[in-house]
Amino acid sequence: MTAVPSGPAFSVHDIPFSTHGSWFGISPVLAEKTRAEDLHLVSHQNGMHAVLRLTPLDPTTGDRAETRVEATPGLLSWTAADGRIDLAYESPDTVRVRGTGLGIGVFAAAQTLTPFSGTYFFHDPAAQGHVFTSYETGRRYRVTVLSGTITDTAGAQALGSATRGLRVSGDADGGWEIAVDELDTSRPPYTSPSAFGEVVEAARKSFADFVDTVAPWRSAATPAAELAAYVVWSATVRPAGLVTRPAVLMSKHWMDKVWSWDHCFNALALAPGCPGLALDQFSLPFDHQDGSGALPDSVTHSEVLHNFVKPPVHGWAFGLLRRRLTEPLTPAQLTEAYDGLTRWTDFWLTARRAPGAALPHYQHGNDSGWDNATTFDPARVTVTADLAAFLILQLHELAELAGELDRTEDVRRWTRTAAEIQAALLDELWTGERFVARGAASGDTWSSSSLLDLMPVVLGEHLPDEVSATLADHIKAHLTPYGLATELPTSPHYLADGYWRGPIWAPATVLIEDGLRRAGHHRLADDISARFRALCETHGFAENFDALTGTGLRDRAYTWTASSYLLLAEAHENRDGN
Repeated sequence: MTAVPSGPAFSVHDIPFSTHGSWFGISPVLAEKTRAEDLHLVSHQNGMHAVLRLTPLDPTTGDRAETRVEATPGLLSWTAADGRIDLAYESPDTVRVRGTGLGIGVFAAAQTLTPFSGTYFFHDPAAQGHVFTSYETGRRYRVTVLSGTITDTAGAQALGSATRGLRVSGDADGGWEIAVDELDTSRPPYTSPSAFGEVVEAARKSFADFVDTVAPWRSAATPAAELAAYVVWSATVRPAGLVTRPAVLMSKHWMDKVWSWDHCFNALALAPGCPGLALDQFSLPFDHQDGSGALPDSVTHSEVLHNFVKPPVHGWAFGLLRRRLTEPLTPAQLTEAYDGLTRWTDFWLTARRAPGAALPHYQHGNDSGWDNATTFDPARVTVTADLAAFLILQLHELAELAGELDRTEDVRRWTRTAAEIQAALLDELWTGERFVARGAASGDTWSSSSLLDLMPVVLGEHLPDEVSATLADHIKAHLTPYGLATELPTSPHYLADGYWRGPIWAPATVLIEDGLRRAGHHRLADDISARFRALCETHGFAENFDALTGTGLRDRAYTWTASSYLLLAEAHENRDGN
């Protein structure tokens, strides 16, 4: 068999092999810090669950064969000296797998079946296939043999602990092919009009069309653009469960949720090429806005969490989103966004302002998105300058929207409130040298070595020149060869893999770069952009990065990192082109 080139190569140890719309991927990563020897079909319905183990087999001995795994956006392959197995997505719920010179074993990942967990295995004579039904995902996975021979089945209808699955090998010419589809309860026997090569070509074209739409500006100067687009494309799922719209998960590893600020960066990257999908990303958390106006902390297939919130970056994001769209939004779309942002803003102005207070507060570092930043070491229920800055930008966006919707009184309200909060921010938290945080109950103030304290630079043109210049000088101290460290590397609290206590993060980079540029600090903004782009081009699209070595940390296939690269790379290309 001859492989069909289908885009940039990548390691499945870093990035799952999947397709746009699918709720499962093919990966050796089974959970955080858990990697298997074999690739697995890993579902993200009802959480992250390894369902099937896919094992290449020596056709002579039936033992596991040593292979090399190669992946491109349209084709996944196991290769050995005397054989090859290829896998491609025919649709978001079906993969086709064929091989020659090697057999394959398809086994339940879970060894034990209980009344409440595990995978039951049986042959379905009506569907003419072998079916694995998973308690964890609530779905069925059917294997249909299209050519070749089933050499062995094990554990059919077995209860308790057992090996469950089947082995397939080639016919006389050594070739075989199977289809594996994910379904709910039943489906007619599997048939397809497409040959395997046509399936691969369709998968290749689907991704090629997406990357041409999302990153038509890419060039040799932006070498990671195609892989960034693949990370976003492959992490997109169809509406299902509590996911009300097509959604870009943060990852098809264990970070398989939509958090209520992460989604903004994916929306921004998609806006020019895929405006409908971009608006879906922005709107999804608003579908779950509660009675107080708060957005959820996160949304995923079977869970919406409200125990924390996320920072109000949405006004900033929506303003930029509108500027990036190729066509203006309709009055109905503007009204929907305005109403959601109004309720979200009123939440911060009421539920998160203590009696008599001008400035709102977070209840925990998680509310800020910077979960364990050192800003929150003295107290968790804290008034911080970044929160006020984001809210000011949101108020300005509401005022602009109100003007377009002919709501004159609202324009006055939002403009007045923005001015009041900015005056309080500068009066209460600005020392002349830096912004401080303040305990919401105690009134005590403190500063830290966290980059979070410098985030009011996002106010850009709204800041007094002397304030933005001072912030820019402090930001320079956080720059390493790879980008912006979230804790000063000289701080005693700095940790190489300390989450928000040192590593480089994409959203902080994008927000600060944008604020600096709007405040006129173009050279520093250019430097920050260049370092982050080089970081991604060398170390991929991890959740965060070691600030002193550049090494990718935690989840290695994070979509807001990929989207942030696309945003900065596109802007760089446009500036360079001008």
